[in-house]
Amino acid sequence: MFRLVHARSRLLHSASYAGLSQRFARQYATANAADVSSRKPLFDKILIANRGEIACRVMKTARKLGIKTVAVYSEADRNSMHVQMADEAYLIGPATSSESYLRMDKIIDVARKSNAQAIHPGYGFLSENAEFAKKVEEASLVFIGPPPQAIIDMGSKSESKIIMTRANVPVVPGYHGENQSAEHLKKEADQIGYPVLIKAIKGGGGKGMRIVEKAEDFDTMLESARREAIKSFGDDQVLVEKYILRPRHIEVQVFADKGGEAVYLFERDCSVQRRHQKVLEEAPAPGLTPELRHSLGTKAVAAAKAVNYVGAGTVEFIFDTDTNEFYFMEMNTRLQVEHPVTEMVTATDLVHWQLDVAAGNPLPLNQEQLRLDGHAFEARIYAENPANNFLPDTGPLIHMKTPVPSDSLRAETGVRQGDQVSVYYDPMISKLVVRGQDRTEALRALRKALDEFEVVGLNTNIDFLKSLASHPAFISGDVDTGFIKKHESALFKPQDPASPVVLTQAALSFVAKALLREQAQRAMTSDPFSPWGTLAGQRLNHTHTKKLTFLEGEKEVVVEFEYLTGNEYNVEVTDSTGAKTTLTNVRLELNDTRETLLVAHIGDRKIQSTVVQNGSEVVVFLDGTKRTFAVPEVEYDDDHHKHDTGGVRTPMPCKISQINVQPGQKVVKGQPLVVLEAMKMEHVIKSPQDGVIKKIHFSVGDLVGEKKSLLSFEDSETRDS
Repeated sequence: MFRLVHARSRLLHSASYAGLSQRFARQYATANAADVSSRKPLFDKILIANRGEIACRVMKTARKLGIKTVAVYSEADRNSMHVQMADEAYLIGPATSSESYLRMDKIIDVARKSNAQAIHPGYGFLSENAEFAKKVEEASLVFIGPPPQAIIDMGSKSESKIIMTRANVPVVPGYHGENQSAEHLKKEADQIGYPVLIKAIKGGGGKGMRIVEKAEDFDTMLESARREAIKSFGDDQVLVEKYILRPRHIEVQVFADKGGEAVYLFERDCSVQRRHQKVLEEAPAPGLTPELRHSLGTKAVAAAKAVNYVGAGTVEFIFDTDTNEFYFMEMNTRLQVEHPVTEMVTATDLVHWQLDVAAGNPLPLNQEQLRLDGHAFEARIYAENPANNFLPDTGPLIHMKTPVPSDSLRAETGVRQGDQVSVYYDPMISKLVVRGQDRTEALRALRKALDEFEVVGLNTNIDFLKSLASHPAFISGDVDTGFIKKHESALFKPQDPASPVVLTQAALSFVAKALLREQAQRAMTSDPFSPWGTLAGQRLNHTHTKKLTFLEGEKEVVVEFEYLTGNEYNVEVTDSTGAKTTLTNVRLELNDTRETLLVAHIGDRKIQSTVVQNGSEVVVFLDGTKRTFAVPEVEYDDDHHKHDTGGVRTPMPCKISQINVQPGQKVVKGQPLVVLEAMKMEHVIKSPQDGVIKKIHFSVGDLVGEKKSLLSFEDSETRDS
């Protein structure tokens, strides 16, 4: 049931741009029919200094325009999708980004070697690095992004706010000065009034950002923000701002050309966030009046013009839901992760715009020609565990199936079934983008698409996104950045016990697998790894019945088959509550064309489900739900904590960044013990108890799996003796 099919993924991923490209082409041709002869030619070949889905995204537009592409890759990405999509690809270093994707010299060297004319930085990595943009220009290459000085001006959160104030763009009250002593910052925070927000001046993606609720927490939060800022941006300077209690995060897509013209392509609402990182975005923002939309757009354009901006940029605002006032927060001097929602509602291809502007052409459309058309959502599909504070996950994509793309649906990704989600890079698997004529229709399309998105092999946030998209407050547009915390109990409601039909599908997958194997071998065989063993017409040991036991969570469920004739059975199911249900005349259709498809007839209903056997678990996708059941097995005994009576374990796969204690040291509950790094984020592990450190199992720099023992405590008897 587990063949890996890459060709279909490539075909569907490419097809998702067909409808959008046609809409953009019609609008572009109409706006520019008169001046085609005066437009400068685009590049023949570009290098993409990035990886994953953004590299694939840029390549699609380049391919559509007849532009050749050059990929760079780390050793960990040797077989990745973006490498296979490119016309040329070059290895530039080991897995760690500091030795590969952040190596300016290697990237520029590859650009020269491959005769690329321009470099597209994507987002993340070097995309907002002014030094890189400058080096690209010094190498007589074109940087497909803003001028270095614009990156410098907007890269500093404190400097950018000074510039915005001069440009008459409102900013959040706070301290953005140069005095970075802890005492001075604390004094400024006390004057602003709590809660305050500490933010790295070169930050982004929630890194180097801490909310401080009360004065006594300020020093600890400041130290943590600075450590994370140094690791992420190489700069530990911060600013301190008033934290707005009911904020919305609204950002405006702007675009400017080299002739000084600039436009806004309306706004996106990115309020739904976890760990200060966006989860779901929509365009346009719900509930804005035309006057407020115009005001946001014109202020965003003023911000871009204030720094002589060129190319794609996003001006981010904090919107106070209590006062309807908005404040400049920062400007992202690059193409954003969520740019597809803007493309969906404006019928534009923003990468095409980037290439046009970088080649020296004027903007494809002026402000009067830009129109909103419908509503769009983008859901970020992450490898993470929402139930465990959204901590990132890593591992293989054993099974991955995306919704079928169309004019109103895009599933953008840089991975395929069989690929690994690595500890070294961002845990985003895909961006699911849908469009409807209005918000209600778009939200309905989003829920349907999420139901059709299947991933097996690691934890994802798909089920959480379904809860979010179905929540009454979200449906009504009542959102702010505290939405997840405010509605936590409803969003993380436990699943009901699996239905008898779902449990039957799980069990039937083992029946189907064994019967198909028997058909292929034309002889009875025994599979020691199957809980079914030999299936000779289900007459095992001269009996007409067979029982299969699963675990749903920690509770046992039982499915018992009674063989009737052919591939028909009566089935008795005992669910996790102990309730028994009998299903009569269940008929299994054997299917060997798509190995994860299971078709059964139960009563008058034909049921088609996806069932994936993954090691010691079986996963069933049916009616838009995913259910996972464990097949009981002997548990692996980890030497690290075999005799551990008390200690601390890793909450996710990670790298040991810092160890603050040593064996024999006394610690108190809440004391920082170890600092972990996962997916470019820092996580401080604190002591769960008072005690004495007995042993530390790892060293700084070690890569550690999930739920491994980091350190152990001396037990109470040892301490008392």
